[in-house]
Amino acid sequence: MTYIELLSPARNLECGIAAVDHGADAVYIGAAKYGARASAGNSVQDIAKLCTYAHRYKVKVYVTVNTILYDHELQDTQDLVWELYRIGADALIVQDLALLRLDLPPIPLHASTQMDNRSPEQAVVLRELGYRQIVLARELSLQQIREIHQAVPDVPLEAFVHGALCVSYSGRCYASEYCFKRSANRGECAQFCRLPFTLKDSNGEIIVEDKFLLSLRDMNRSRHLEEMMDAGVCSFKIEGRLKNVSYVKNITAFYRQQIDAVLRRRSEYKRASLGEEEFFFTPDPARSFSRGFTNYFLHGRTDDLASPDTPKSRGQLVGHVKEVRNGSIIVAGIVPFCNGDGLCFLDAQGQLQGFRVNRVEGNHLFPAEMPDIRKGDVLWRNYDQQWEKLMARDTAVRRIPVSFELCEVEDGFELKAFVPGKNDCSKFKVQRSMTFKAEHQLAHTDQTPGIIELLSKLGDTIYYAKDVEIHFSQPWFIPRSMLADWRRSLVEQLMESAEDEYSTDVSPVNMSSKVFASASRFNYNISNRLSQQFVADTSGSQPINALEVTGRLQEGQALMTCRFCLRYQMGWCPKYHRVKETYKEPYYLCSKDGRRFRLEFDCRNCEMKVFNA
Repeated sequence: MTYIELLSPARNLECGIAAVDHGADAVYIGAAKYGARASAGNSVQDIAKLCTYAHRYKVKVYVTVNTILYDHELQDTQDLVWELYRIGADALIVQDLALLRLDLPPIPLHASTQMDNRSPEQAVVLRELGYRQIVLARELSLQQIREIHQAVPDVPLEAFVHGALCVSYSGRCYASEYCFKRSANRGECAQFCRLPFTLKDSNGEIIVEDKFLLSLRDMNRSRHLEEMMDAGVCSFKIEGRLKNVSYVKNITAFYRQQIDAVLRRRSEYKRASLGEEEFFFTPDPARSFSRGFTNYFLHGRTDDLASPDTPKSRGQLVGHVKEVRNGSIIVAGIVPFCNGDGLCFLDAQGQLQGFRVNRVEGNHLFPAEMPDIRKGDVLWRNYDQQWEKLMARDTAVRRIPVSFELCEVEDGFELKAFVPGKNDCSKFKVQRSMTFKAEHQLAHTDQTPGIIELLSKLGDTIYYAKDVEIHFSQPWFIPRSMLADWRRSLVEQLMESAEDEYSTDVSPVNMSSKVFASASRFNYNISNRLSQQFVADTSGSQPINALEVTGRLQEGQALMTCRFCLRYQMGWCPKYHRVKETYKEPYYLCSKDGRRFRLEFDCRNCEMKVFNA
């Protein structure tokens, strides 16, 4: 049996609680320091509150400590990890190898995607080193995932299924640090890949002018979850630790529904946490931030990866301009609009332009200021006033099913409660019972319907009554007030035991010094003495050579290593298109500030590299 985990992002405590309420089986959140999103840090106190809330549903909380570290930060990191362990964090998502040499508590370590996890060989090494879960590179195909799973069938594999995409392999992008002194490996990415560039050949001839050539669409693999499970993925990760609570609610609820649809027909897969959700809205990923969607290499190369016209959210497609007349835009489409909606379109130069709707009369939109829009222009809605109002309300409730059993005993009655157990959330295993002394009085009429009704009233607790069984030899009478007190006492016992019952795997990680066959992956990310020592002990001497420390690129070091390829995007790939290029290589990306970046195409490995020119 395989337990399937929906892993949702939390920018803060509010987002973390929303993720739990909307169906997450695990939540990942950044601590105040050393997470890969510097602007999404949280105090230990807030993470403790999230752990308390999440653990009632057996939802896990993973904390990101996945930046590279400097020497002066090692002791602070060690102290932070101990704090996180004490407040109940379930695992750490990490990048720096120094954590294998720190004096850490027995808290599971997950290998961050920043470690560039994309081969069976590296997965085997990570397992030998004691990592409990491996976060796969986003670029992997189903076949590559399957091969990694076959190499480490006992290690849970975590894969991204939704959200923003980096054009470079994670952990292999140095452009932001090189150009802006903001390190992607330190959680401060300046989003170099979302900038406009002009593509030129070696003769200076312009191939493409002023487009967002490295900006990708957003990932959406919601149609491929079952085949990902069959390939070996058991943790489905939503990107978005910088996203707002509306995004977390909508996308988490959407994937909860998609995963549950698979679980209903595949008995070998089980949900990894407790509870059932009721949503007060219809989840729709098109109504949250998106640049358009792609499944991103899951079935190999496709033509739907790039978003060259804009790096911004286009949102939901809502129609096209039928006519512009008398200060209004007449829209052909079936989607209703509201005052305050934000719409966007591509102008004559191919640039994304936006405007706010001031007033709506049917399909006539009156903007506050008329944009330069034309008949036939396609419209997207990137701010939905009605949707945001809906998402600001209570949009879901999550409750754990409980079965009650009431039976007579010699000197009173026994009330039992059964809830699903931690190791199999689909079965009612865990029992709580209380015995109450009371006189056995015969009832004049059958009390069964009234007893069932009263025991089923669980109010705004985290439980709902799945069923109620009554085992009486005769129709006994129990006063409603007394029965209500019994129910209340037993539910309080359930609530108190929910946290105590929760426990995570706390066996220590393996600190052995096995040969680290894939250490070359970290040749450019060694930033402290402990990671240097680890690599030296396991695969030969390496200097501290992170760009963030040395301030210079190593020989042969690319600023970006990408599976996305502009030559393929242009239709000139010698492997796929077999069309002769009309421009002379090498190609250069030219930014508006006058910088040039040389492109190198590694067709053997099907990669594109970006170098400083």
